[in-house]
Amino acid sequence: MSAAHSFHPTILREYDIRGIVGETLFAADAEAIGRAFGTLVVRNQGRMVCVGYDGRLSSPELEAALVRGLVSTGLEVRRVGRGPTPMLYYAAQTMAADGGIMVTGSHNPPTHNGFKMVFGGKPFFAGQIQELGRLNGSGDLEMRSGGTSAEVSVRDDYLERLLHDYDGIRPLTVVWDAGNGASGEMMAALAARLPGRHVLLNEVIDGRFPAHHPDPTEPENLEQLIKAVAEAKAEVGIAFDGDGDRIGLVDAKGRILWGDQMMMLLAEDVLRERPGAMILADVKASKSLFDHIAALGGRPEMCRTGHSLIKTRMAETGAPLAGEMSGHIFFADRYYGYDDALYAAVRFLSLIARWTGQTLADRYDALPQVFNTPELRIDCPDERKFAVVAEVKERLVTSGDDVCCVDGVRVSSADGWWLLRASNTQAVLVARCESTTEAGLARLKQILAGQLEPSGLVLG
Repeated sequence: MSAAHSFHPTILREYDIRGIVGETLFAADAEAIGRAFGTLVVRNQGRMVCVGYDGRLSSPELEAALVRGLVSTGLEVRRVGRGPTPMLYYAAQTMAADGGIMVTGSHNPPTHNGFKMVFGGKPFFAGQIQELGRLNGSGDLEMRSGGTSAEVSVRDDYLERLLHDYDGIRPLTVVWDAGNGASGEMMAALAARLPGRHVLLNEVIDGRFPAHHPDPTEPENLEQLIKAVAEAKAEVGIAFDGDGDRIGLVDAKGRILWGDQMMMLLAEDVLRERPGAMILADVKASKSLFDHIAALGGRPEMCRTGHSLIKTRMAETGAPLAGEMSGHIFFADRYYGYDDALYAAVRFLSLIARWTGQTLADRYDALPQVFNTPELRIDCPDERKFAVVAEVKERLVTSGDDVCCVDGVRVSSADGWWLLRASNTQAVLVARCESTTEAGLARLKQILAGQLEPSGLVLG
């Protein structure tokens, strides 16, 4: 038995651990996470864990504390150093590690940090994360001698693996934006090895994120990239989030391709090689994506939102490709089934560079034109958000509409569809509406507002 340790109640989340450094997350928490995670690995007859960290100013201290905790359980710890989260996933996969932990705050503000984990080659989330709290609260931890830590570089191997699947034909002009996030160095190394002309933005890792926030799902964070694409007369611009597991894409005309639009193009590529394959997308994706996959002869499946949930479902179904609106793209086709934005970039550039007589902008023009809202976020207390969704679901029983309850409620009608779900990571409800007409979109938003009102909420 070890001394008990309690975490701030907000940091043990559904898909990862996340907090504000010095307020809700401390080095002592990192060490406690290492002890509890190591305990689970040891009790599962494991021996070795890989650890990496992102470019945040607080990450080196948290990584060192995490390693101390892991070593105290008798494990061998391989420290792969600073880089993107997918590099840690790659290390854990190729070294056949019993577990892996990435110290990262992902796309959150500079003062935030946290941990993403894999265990036995699978995502570590939900109840498993809560178990870390239980073990520390009870002091039910392994304390063993013989633990070791060593620095191990996988950078060169990871770079070669990324390059391995590039099969473009014509050279491209590409602008890359790492947003000063953890993918910067690997992005620069990758661009240097690819054919064509490459312009790099914010490739220097800087945990203060001086240029813009590293979240490619927010249009304002892509303004610098869009301007640089125009100046360079580039065919494509690629952006990464803070830890390199989410991708953003813009065409030569400065138009943003959202997650479901990216998936339409990638699905064509994958289904050409794997006819009839299942392809997964989250519940926030456009109906046109699911229709497009079906029209190509694929089998679309709508999944709950959340990278851990989608990776788990991919493993269950054998699906070669999956994606989220947030820019997580998962390849099991020629790759390992996790979300790696650098690898997704390689596959995109390969696809674009094999097109003859058409550009990414041409393909954007040919995509289905729909009218939709961005992701709408409605403030709602954590203790209330799931109840509100349940109330709306109950009211919909008599609506006569087609209601899908995979994740919250997604309601289809003649006008299109609308979605309401509870966020697993924030005190908000997430909503989205989509129609083939502007008038239809207005009607859907009115219906959604009408469903929220009896639960005491207003659609902003």
